[in-house]
Amino acid sequence: MRVGVLTGGGDCPGLNAVIRALVRRGTQEYGYEFTGFRDGWRGPLEGDTIPLDVQAVRGILPRGGTILGTSRTNPLAGSAAIGGRSGPERIKENLAGLGVDALVTIGGEDTLGVATALHDQGIAVVGVPKTIDNDLGATDYTFGFDTAVNIAMEAIDRLHTTAESHHRALIVEVMGRHAGWIALHAGLAGGANVILIPEKPFSMDKVCEYVQHRFQTRYAPIVVVAEGARPAENDLALSDERLDSFGHVRLGGIGQQLAIEIEKRTGKEARCTVLGHIQRGGTPTAFDRVLASRFGINAIDAVRDGAFGTMVALRGTQIVRVPLAEATREVKLVPPERYAEVEFLFG
Repeated sequence: MRVGVLTGGGDCPGLNAVIRALVRRGTQEYGYEFTGFRDGWRGPLEGDTIPLDVQAVRGILPRGGTILGTSRTNPLAGSAAIGGRSGPERIKENLAGLGVDALVTIGGEDTLGVATALHDQGIAVVGVPKTIDNDLGATDYTFGFDTAVNIAMEAIDRLHTTAESHHRALIVEVMGRHAGWIALHAGLAGGANVILIPEKPFSMDKVCEYVQHRFQTRYAPIVVVAEGARPAENDLALSDERLDSFGHVRLGGIGQQLAIEIEKRTGKEARCTVLGHIQRGGTPTAFDRVLASRFGINAIDAVRDGAFGTMVALRGTQIVRVPLAEATREVKLVPPERYAEVEFLFG
């Protein structure tokens, strides 16, 4: 059997660990051959490949990013059609021409959504969940999340001393379009005074009350905000209205808007730090290396078993298989009881 592998969407610590586990187990245990597709769905659309064997994956376990490259190419978009052939038809033809019998797709909501559609059209697909946002509902955790939280936590730890030295309010903007898992976990671990997440519109007046109270204790406040967080009064988070190929608005700017408002309303100096892509770069944590490796091992086992149209997922401490359609059915948001648990820590 020849197995194709691709990584789609944003890069994420742990992608290379999945690729390594897939190839090593598939080659050494089952005698499979592997073909890597470059740059997400662009690879199978254009037949752009690289060879994958045990030698190619040596030493990549601790590396961030992905040796296959990635993109946000959407083969279901009308622009993917060429010469009267739709995107899925082009992918089918290229897979057949390359002798690829099955495809392992490693990605988040958009990548796995495409995988679901291709499975419905007869392509043998197994999915692996990947997102630093931890917002895929069919799995308890995704790899990359732990690394992103640790990076954000370290930044918050360092900013505490600067905030106190200069008597400033410091705002830390982290990733999280619809779900505030990174903000919640990093803010809680880093001892933030205010955590703002997309699931709960916030009151600007209440934020300023927390900031003022923190200054009264002779300590400077740290505010952690997810990029998709919204104030109850109006919409400050959309810095532009450009869309990506999957129709998502590009977010950003809420942290700077908060700094301006806090300074205006409290008279205290405020500064914003946007962590941005720092959260998704660099070497993965031990947790993410292990989880990604387990996902890779179980994904190639699913290929062996012919369990196509499924995604591997973490449930408790076990790796299970769930339907791809379930994996992309809904975004996993932070439930109200989770952010209610930590409200007493603020101030």
